[in-house]
Amino acid sequence: MKTRLITKLTALWLIAGASICQNSFQVSADESDKSPAMLSKLHLGDYRGRVWELDEFNDKAVLVVAFLGVECPLAKLYSQRLVELEADFAAKGVAFIGVDANPQDSLSELAAHARRHQLEFPLLRDPNQELVSALGAKRTPEVFVLDAQRRVQYHGRIDDQYGVGYARTAPTRSLLRDAIEAVLAGRELLVKHEPAVGCLIGKPKQKNAASSDAITYSKHIAPIFRDACVHCHRAGQIGPFPMTEYSEVAGWAEMIAEVVAERRMPPWHANPEHGQFANDCSLSSEQRDLVARWVAAGAPEGDPADLPAPRQFVEGWQLPRQPDLVLNVSPEPFSVPATGEVQYKYFRVDPGFTEEKWVSSAQIIPGNHRVVHHILVFVRAKGSRGDLGGERGFLFGYVPGAVAQPYPSDAAKRIPANSELIFQIHYTPIGTPQVDQSRIGFIFADPDKIKREVMTTSAVQVRLNIPPQAADYAVEAMLPESLPDCELLGMAPHMHLRGKSFRYTAIQADKSRQILLDVPHYDFNWQTAYRLAEPLPLAAGSKIYCQAAFDNSAGNLNNPDPTARVRWGDQTTDEMMIGYFDIMVARGAGAP
Repeated sequence: MKTRLITKLTALWLIAGASICQNSFQVSADESDKSPAMLSKLHLGDYRGRVWELDEFNDKAVLVVAFLGVECPLAKLYSQRLVELEADFAAKGVAFIGVDANPQDSLSELAAHARRHQLEFPLLRDPNQELVSALGAKRTPEVFVLDAQRRVQYHGRIDDQYGVGYARTAPTRSLLRDAIEAVLAGRELLVKHEPAVGCLIGKPKQKNAASSDAITYSKHIAPIFRDACVHCHRAGQIGPFPMTEYSEVAGWAEMIAEVVAERRMPPWHANPEHGQFANDCSLSSEQRDLVARWVAAGAPEGDPADLPAPRQFVEGWQLPRQPDLVLNVSPEPFSVPATGEVQYKYFRVDPGFTEEKWVSSAQIIPGNHRVVHHILVFVRAKGSRGDLGGERGFLFGYVPGAVAQPYPSDAAKRIPANSELIFQIHYTPIGTPQVDQSRIGFIFADPDKIKREVMTTSAVQVRLNIPPQAADYAVEAMLPESLPDCELLGMAPHMHLRGKSFRYTAIQADKSRQILLDVPHYDFNWQTAYRLAEPLPLAAGSKIYCQAAFDNSAGNLNNPDPTARVRWGDQTTDEMMIGYFDIMVARGAGAP
């Protein structure tokens, strides 16, 4: 998840890029394979302005051409793998070149990408997409292995460690490595093509005004993206690219159409048959159809005068206003190692609260989205020790997909006077050393206006015993204590990599049952907190019942080990089954 400030594509860059990146290619094609058989000429400029020719690699027995994109999450992950492979084969007559053909990626962004990932091989621009057309590249990352005669021997994905919606601890098929070794040894390749998985390479667009009855970005598409997408797809947020400017969106148009059609974006996993939610960001069938038709028409911009008023955000935050207090989660930046398993880190912070505080809204912002898996913050009396009880509740938290949501105007969470905050952070190494220093921002409420206290509690099942290869292992949990008179505010199911589905049911004091939330396809990458459109009254004596299922089979691409018996544990390779939910009780009523 992984956002940075984007340098916009400008006319000045287009002129400069054209002057240094005039392309010419000669490729013969094998019609039976629909992929080129041989590359005979190459003329491409890199982000420094140097032009590279094919004959500069004449002394190399193998040439690997890797198509990359500076904003594509999978291309970022695999850039490190390419660096490793280049180092492994450098003395064996193998050369690597990277190629970026996305119209929305600027030269300065290419330079930043090369610097960030320590790319030693050339990173070239293909602004006219002639090499894309010649080789038939479609996605980033996608690689082509050329032998000494520059015939394409393999093309497709690098390996199978990372894919759409999953990340294995290690690859099970090292496709690029195997192809290089086979070509060097003069062996017949067992696999010559494996479809690439990643981001579609953007196609150049023309900013035409289009006719008045055509679907345009300005009039029809920008309002959809403004309401459903830009809260994450903007500078400083988790979206991998911003969706606030036509030039950026147009470059991603084909990829946007794909993820919208497959309902991967916007990320929303609740079954519409149960419950209505204030933060439902899913698109209607009519909206999805508009996006598809717009992209099919070439993504016309239309008249900028038709653009809707932009959404107003607090710079750097999802909060309704600038926070009253900002604290660092760790006293110093924390160094995350390149590899290995990082145990949960705990940081104790004294906020200096000498009086009771009521928090109407808060947000935890990871300093490095790439390595922060989750952060929970707990309230403790100063100097106290013991189990934090994180499976039962917490003050605030961050998980992938989290969006800060203010409480009702007369409701807030309470922090007692003379409390300290304990932060629990789970880091996940990504192959390169990283540094993180996360923050939390608080908005405080006027105590005189607070009538209801918000509390987070849960139904939890810690006695997990998931057998190897079990594709549909069901468990259940019941809130152990009865609830007081309260109102249900929202729910946040939590499982790990083998999580398959989750359902909440309210059992009212009169024994009647109501399905509150059904998540038939749980996604570990998007752990949404589902806020009810209207708080649900629950009479004293009511309980919350949760059902979940786990997929420990090889068919679950996220599964780190289908042969393992899985039990409760902190690491993502273990499992959890927690049905968190927020309730509002009358102020002063005490904890349930």
